[in-house]
Amino acid sequence: MSTNRVEGAVDKGVGAVKEAIGKATDNERLEAEGKAQKAKGDIQNKVGQVQDKVGDAIKR
Repeated sequence: MSTNRVEGAVDKGVGAVKEAIGKATDNERLEAEGKAQKAKGDIQNKVGQVQDKVGDAIKR
Protein backbone atom coordinates (compact mmCIF):
# COMPACT_ATOMS: atom_id res chain seq x y z
CA MET A 1 0.00 0.00 0.00
CA SER A 2 1.32 3.41 -0.97
CA THR A 3 2.21 5.90 1.75
CA ASN A 4 0.05 8.40 -0.12
CA ARG A 5 -3.00 6.28 0.66
CA VAL A 6 -2.14 6.23 4.36
CA GLU A 7 -1.41 9.95 4.47
CA GLY A 8 -4.61 10.61 2.53
CA ALA A 9 -6.67 8.68 5.05
CA VAL A 10 -5.09 10.62 7.91
CA ASP A 11 -5.75 13.94 6.18
CA LYS A 12 -9.36 12.99 5.53
CA GLY A 13 -9.86 12.04 9.17
CA VAL A 14 -8.22 15.15 10.59
CA GLY A 15 -10.07 17.30 8.09
CA ALA A 16 -13.40 15.79 9.09
CA VAL A 17 -12.67 16.52 12.75
CA LYS A 18 -11.66 20.11 11.97
CA GLU A 19 -14.77 20.60 9.87
CA ALA A 20 -17.03 19.24 12.61
CA ILE A 21 -15.40 21.38 15.30
CA GLY A 22 -15.66 24.40 13.02
CA LYS A 23 -19.36 23.79 12.51
CA ALA A 24 -19.99 23.18 16.21
CA THR A 25 -18.15 26.33 17.27
CA ASP A 26 -19.39 28.44 14.36
CA ASN A 27 -15.78 28.93 13.25
CA GLU A 28 -15.97 29.31 9.48
CA ARG A 29 -12.18 29.41 9.05
CA LEU A 30 -11.67 26.08 10.85
CA GLU A 31 -14.57 24.52 8.95
CA ALA A 32 -13.03 25.65 5.64
CA GLU A 33 -9.61 24.30 6.68
CA GLY A 34 -11.23 20.97 7.44
CA LYS A 35 -12.95 20.82 4.06
CA ALA A 36 -9.69 21.67 2.30
CA GLN A 37 -7.77 19.04 4.26
CA LYS A 38 -10.40 16.42 3.41
CA ALA A 39 -10.07 17.32 -0.28
CA LYS A 40 -6.28 17.02 -0.02
CA GLY A 41 -6.74 13.59 1.55
CA ASP A 42 -8.99 12.49 -1.29
CA ILE A 43 -6.38 13.54 -3.84
CA GLN A 44 -3.59 11.79 -1.95
CA ASN A 45 -5.69 8.65 -1.80
CA LYS A 46 -6.29 8.72 -5.56
CA VAL A 47 -2.57 9.21 -6.22
CA GLY A 48 -1.81 6.28 -3.95
CA GLN A 49 -4.33 4.09 -5.76
CA VAL A 50 -2.66 4.87 -9.08
CA GLN A 51 0.76 4.14 -7.60
CA ASP A 52 -0.49 0.80 -6.31
CA LYS A 53 -1.98 -0.14 -9.69
CA VAL A 54 1.22 0.80 -11.52
CA GLY A 55 3.25 -1.20 -9.03
CA ASP A 56 0.97 -4.22 -9.47
CA ALA A 57 1.23 -3.94 -13.26
CA ILE A 58 5.02 -3.82 -13.09
CA LYS A 59 5.10 -6.93 -10.87
CA ARG A 60 3.22 -8.89 -13.53
